[in-house]
Amino acid sequence: MSIRPLTAAAVSTALTLVSAAPATAATTTLADSYGMTTDRLVATSAAFLGLAAVIVGGWAVSRAGSPARSFVAVGAGAVAAIVGVIGFATADGGPGTGNGIVGAAIAIVLGLAAVALGTRAYRRAHR
Repeated sequence: MSIRPLTAAAVSTALTLVSAAPATAATTTLADSYGMTTDRLVATSAAFLGLAAVIVGGWAVSRAGSPARSFVAVGAGAVAAIVGVIGFATADGGPGTGNGIVGAAIAIVLGLAAVALGTRAYRRAHR
C-alpha cells in the first residue's frame, strides 16, 4: 500500500482547516508567552536527550563491542521518556499554549526508540 494517498489526504485536510479558521485577533492568540517557558525548556531538553540517546543507540547497534554504549542509550532514553510522560501528563493545554506538550511527545517517542535500540545492541553484544 502506498503512503502517497494518505499523505495527500492529510495535507489537503490540514490546508482546509487552516484556510477555514477565522482570522480575528481573539481566536489567533494561542499562547500567553511566545518565549521559552519552563515547561517548554524541560520538554525540549528531554527531547534533545532522547535524540542524543537515539544517536548513541544507533551507534551501538552499528558497531559491535562494548555494551557500554547500549547502557547509555537505554538509560538516557528511559530518562527522556519518563520526563516526557511527566511533561505530557501535567500539561494544561494543547500545542501552542506554552506547556511543552509537543516537546514532551517527541521526548516520549525518541526515548522509547533509544531504549529499543539500546536493548537490541545489548542483546547483540551478548550473543
